[in-house]
Amino acid sequence: MRELDYRLVNGLQVQLWWDSETSCTWVSVRDARTESQFLIEVGDGEQPLDVFYHPFAYAPRLRLAAVLAGPSPAQSLGTD
Repeated sequence: MRELDYRLVNGLQVQLWWDSETSCTWVSVRDARTESQFLIEVGDGEQPLDVFYHPFAYAPRLRLAAVLAGPSPAQSLGTD
């Protein structure tokens, strides 16, 4: 995987990735405050920079809900 772009905004680390072996493009989002993160595959017909600049518009709903909720109390305490 090759990093094509990176930005840090309000504690959110957003990276644009390209896999030369599969020609797939990905955007990763990590919230440094909650340690939540998710990965979005850029789909056919989608513009990689649109996904990079607006990842929450492309995030799967279930994963996005988990990120917005933050870590569970068990994760906060370091237990599973």
